[in-house]
Formats: sequence, structure tokens, C-alpha cells
Amino acid sequence: MSTATLPAGMAPARRFALRGGPAWLLAPAVIFLGFIYVLPLLDLFRVSLTGATLFANFERVFSVPLYWDSLVRTLAIAGWVVVLCALFGYPTALLIHRSRGIAKALLTGAIILPYFVAILIRTYAWMVLLGRNGPINKALLAIGVIDTPIDLLFNRGAVLLGMSAVLMPLMVLTIYSGLSRIDPAVLRAARSAGAGPMAVFWRIFFPLSLPSVGAGCLLVFVSALGFFITPTLLGGPGDHMFAMHITQQADFLGSEGFLQALAVVLLLITLLMVGVAMRFLGLDFIWGGQKLDDNAGRTRPQHEKGQASPVKTALADAIGWPVLRALGALPERVGTWFVGLTGGFVVAALTLPIVVVAIISFSRSSFLTFPPPALSTRWYAQFISDSNWMTAFGTSVGVAIVSALLAVLIGASAAMAIVRSNFRGKSIVMTLLISPIIVPPVVLGLSLYSFVLRLDLIGTVPGVAMAHAIGGIPLVVVIVAAALQAVDQKLELAAAVHGASPLRVFAHVTLPGITPGLAAAGFFAFLHSFDELVLSMFLAGSRMTTLPLRLWADINYQLNPVLAVVSTLEVLLVIAGISFARKTLAGRTQP
Repeated sequence: MSTATLPAGMAPARRFALRGGPAWLLAPAVIFLGFIYVLPLLDLFRVSLTGATLFANFERVFSVPLYWDSLVRTLAIAGWVVVLCALFGYPTALLIHRSRGIAKALLTGAIILPYFVAILIRTYAWMVLLGRNGPINKALLAIGVIDTPIDLLFNRGAVLLGMSAVLMPLMVLTIYSGLSRIDPAVLRAARSAGAGPMAVFWRIFFPLSLPSVGAGCLLVFVSALGFFITPTLLGGPGDHMFAMHITQQADFLGSEGFLQALAVVLLLITLLMVGVAMRFLGLDFIWGGQKLDDNAGRTRPQHEKGQASPVKTALADAIGWPVLRALGALPERVGTWFVGLTGGFVVAALTLPIVVVAIISFSRSSFLTFPPPALSTRWYAQFISDSNWMTAFGTSVGVAIVSALLAVLIGASAAMAIVRSNFRGKSIVMTLLISPIIVPPVVLGLSLYSFVLRLDLIGTVPGVAMAHAIGGIPLVVVIVAAALQAVDQKLELAAAVHGASPLRVFAHVTLPGITPGLAAAGFFAFLHSFDELVLSMFLAGSRMTTLPLRLWADINYQLNPVLAVVSTLEVLLVIAGISFARKTLAGRTQP
């Protein structure tokens, strides 16, 4: 039926359905990311191939023991971090999944809060906790386990602990997202058929949760590959990771070509792992399994189809039945206690360092010690009165505002196109929009340096803000897309039936419905920029000092309670933002 033959009242609705949220709204994101994100990465590949021979720089990367050993060490550390996060993250996600009411809200908040606190802040908290005058050493001395403080810092154990604590929220939230989509009716049917709790877990629940576990492992692994802040601060000389060489070589002008080759190697390993994940988990594992409708069909995670694949079932059988026979005689409460204790330990490990740092910020002592000998606000006064700290704070706020505005304008229009348009390859487009979160920051920072330098924007607010917006856009796209999916399209069509133009429908129906999502997206884009350290290290130059850069410099040269003040103020900022966006976050975490 053509528009001309439609009833009078239906013609505007038909036009709205055709024109509302057209694919051309992707244009700003395509143009911005194409020039600021894709082209610099392609140029990185080009420069890496310059040299005496086409692959001379890569031959050096793999032939020099320093770099080869560092690469192997990085893969090993990332692997161990994945194992630790999976072992402790799964019971924690299960605990949240089984909790109800206020307990569920508190547990979820305890995981979400550290996730949005800057990596530098969380690593600093572990430096305080593991220090010779820290609470762990003092507790061991108090109970008589040790006679003198022991060195808990600057070793492989501290690196694994710090990196696992930083990445644990990513694992827990990813697994919980998958657990919340398992159909409870399937579990009830198994129990009604006579299966016991352990059998239901191994035969039904665990196989259906494997995609989310795999997604969490891959996201943690690719994130760990690009780490250098936490290993630098917590590790020793034998814990240097591959990304450290990129930041160190960046200071030498003669390393061009080889420096880019280092970055390309790290990027290719990351892309290889993501490609493997996409092959087995689908494209949607990156953004948490949101359903996307397109002309080519519907993208749905395997576990949403209500059945596990034969391979997953066989894997669960091979692992599960021997364990099931050994544990079958144990009462169900043993599993409940194990989940509760493990989840409680993880929550304590994530929140305790933040609490300790907050208490130290009120210490009267001139050095880091816990508990403080006396309480005082002297360090808050020193922070406020220090012009260098205030300048860095103001710079970070200015950059973050510009970056958040860019991310919201570009990301919200892209989310509108994704949700309200029908076109082939929607999942591929969504993956490209989200892809900046998987590119190691050191690789992105190095690729952007030459681009921003050619624009003469090194050390300027526009140059740094544009770079920060690359990472803010994925956050905006995911949050706004979720908010748009919650808006009933029938309301939009009803407004169109009564003669409202598409612009008027958007202004009076769609926009009010997604305003909480836009506000939350804007805040988290602001926070992402405010916390960004790695890109700022490459692009700030000598003319600009942001708050993370000032914090990084002080942590490397001196540790005093002023750093705890900065950390505490940032945590308070995160808490305020999460409280402001609680409705949107609650909507995204509902089963």
C-alpha cells in the first residue's frame, strides 16, 4: 500500500516510520571517527612498515630478547589475571544474581563504583594498602604473624593483585549481564523433573552462562594487554609489560618506525583475540549482548535461545560430572556459603582500598600511614590553596566538558540511527562504534600524536578533548541506545498520526523519554575524559597539565596525603554521578 492510498490519519505515521531516525544520523560519527580514529591507526600501520626493508621494524621487535621477553611476559600476566578474575568473578556475579532488594542494590553498587573510578586512583589505593606502613602489614604485626613489616609491593604478586582488582568489575558485570538473561523457566523445569541443585547448575545453568564467561575473559584479557600504569607502580624490574616500552620509546625521536611497530604488534594481538571472540560469541559480546534488529535478521546470543550447544554441553559434562559426583552428597547450603564468602571477599577487596584512602586523606601525619595518628583537614586545605593543583583541576574540567559535549552530540545521533533505522550490517556498525574501548590506550595515543601534531593542537583543549571523545562515544552510544529501546515507539507513531512532524515528535516525545539516559551518558563521558591519563601523556605536551597527569607525576616522585585527597574527591564525584544516573543504571541491570 502506498502512502497516497493510506487513510488520512495514517499517512503522517507512515512518513514518520520511514523518516524517523534515518541512517544519515550516523554521518557525524562516521566523519569524526573516520578522521580522528581510523585514519591515525592506518597511518600507524604505514609508518611501522618504513625501514630498510618492509618488515625490518617487526623483525627487530621479535629478534631482540628485551621486547620478545616482554611480550611473552605480558601475555602470561594477562592470562593469569583472566584466571583470577574468572575464578572470583563468577561466584560474585552469581551472588548478585541470587540477591534481592536492598542487598542486590548494595552489591551492584559496590561493583559499579570501582569500575568508574580511575585506574590510577585504584592503583594508588593498593600502594597505600600494601605499603610497609599500610593496614595489611599492621594487621599481620598485630596478630603476631610477622615481626617486622614485609615488602608486599614491587613484585609479581602485587601486579597480579592490582590488575585483577582493577579489572574484576569488568568481569563481574559482564558475567552478571549474561546470568540475568537466562530464562528462569528452564531452571524450574529441570528442578520439577527431579534434578538436584548441583545437576541443574552443571547441566543447565553453567552451560548457558558460558558465553558471558567467555566474553568477560576476552574483555579482561584485551584490557590487560595494554596495561602499564598498574605494573609500573606495583611491579618490580622483572614485571615490565609490553606497553611500557611504547611509552618509554616515545621519548626518543630516532625510534620512529620501530615505535609504531611495537604499537602495531600490540594492536594485532588485541584484534586477533577479539576476532576469535567474535567467531565463537558473535559480534555483540563487546557491548554486552544488546539485541539489534536489522534487515539481515536478529542478533541474539546463544544463551537467549533457551538451549546450550552440544559443544558447551559436552564441555560442561567433561568438567562437571566428576565434580558433581564428588560434591553431590554435600548439602545445598555449602554452595550458598561458598558463593557468599567469595562474593563478600571480592566486594571487600574492591571497596576497602577506596575506604582506606578516604580515611588517610584526613590524616594529620605528613606521610602515608594507617590508621592515621590524628585526624585533620590540613591536606584538603593544602590542595585547595595550591595553585598548581587548582590549575590542573580546572584544565581537566574544561577538557572534560568539551569532550563530553562532543561525545554526546556524536554518540546520541549514532544511537538514534542504530535503534530507529533498519539497514543491513547494523551489528557491524555498532561494533565499529564501540571498538575504541578495545584498542589499547597507548596504541591510540601514539597514533593520535602525529595527527594532532599536524593540526598544531598538541597541548590545547580542542586537541586533547577530541582524543578523549573517542573513548566517550562508545559509552554514550550504549547508554542512549538502551534508553531509546525503552521508549515505546507507539507513542511516537501516535504523535505522528495527529500531524506532528518528525522533529516535533522527537522534541516532545522521544527526547523527554531519553533525557535520563542522555544525562547519564553525558556524565560518564565527562568522567571518562576527566580520568584519562594515557592519551593526555601523549597529547598534553609541556603546555598542559591535567589532574591525572599531576597525580601521576606526584605518585612517581612522592607519596603524601594530598594524593589521597585528590583520590577521595574523585570517588565522591563518581558516587554523585552514579546516584544522579541511578534510574538508568537500575534499568540496565534488571534481569
